[in-house]
Amino acid sequence: MSTRTAAPPPTAEASRPPAPEPLELVRAFVNTRDVESATDELGDPEAAGTWLAGHGLLDAGVRLDPADRERVVELREALRALLLANNGVDLEPAAVETLNSFAAAAPLEARFDPTGTIAVTGRDGGVEGALGQLLAVVVQSVADGTWTRLKACREDDCQWAFYDRSRNRSGQWCVMAVCGNRNKARTYRERRRSGGG
Repeated sequence: MSTRTAAPPPTAEASRPPAPEPLELVRAFVNTRDVESATDELGDPEAAGTWLAGHGLLDAGVRLDPADRERVVELREALRALLLANNGVDLEPAAVETLNSFAAAAPLEARFDPTGTIAVTGRDGGVEGALGQLLAVVVQSVADGTWTRLKACREDDCQWAFYDRSRNRSGQWCVMAVCGNRNKARTYRERRRSGGG
């Protein structure tokens, strides 16, 4: 009897270069939940606050309550749904509603830098400000054309966020040697079972 061995996300992480800044922040945020190993860096309010503060999104002294943590996780999973949609998976209507709700509540503002370039930024402190900053990164990446390259792996038991650097934007898996091969092996087995050769 053979057991399935899978490369842990750090292998996936090491084999894929990061997304360009500031989009890397969104990729890292989505990857706080490891679907395959069922771990979550945002597992409780304190951990969520520590992650947000560690990434410059929240002042270190701000404490999150369970409702705050739930909002953070809700945004993360709605963003994951968008990244799956960037990879050809149908976008869940509930994710769109969630994102619209966050966008309506987010304290966003447009700012010009000294060169006259405009950018959308999050403002205000607290959890809403932190989430607003993440949404601002999404808005900026849509504007600069990098958003569609940020994807979530199509393997249901992975869904690791990665930045697709392929020339034709056709990457489907976080790591072809792991998730791509799993998919090919599963497809082959299914074809054999159904008599398709």
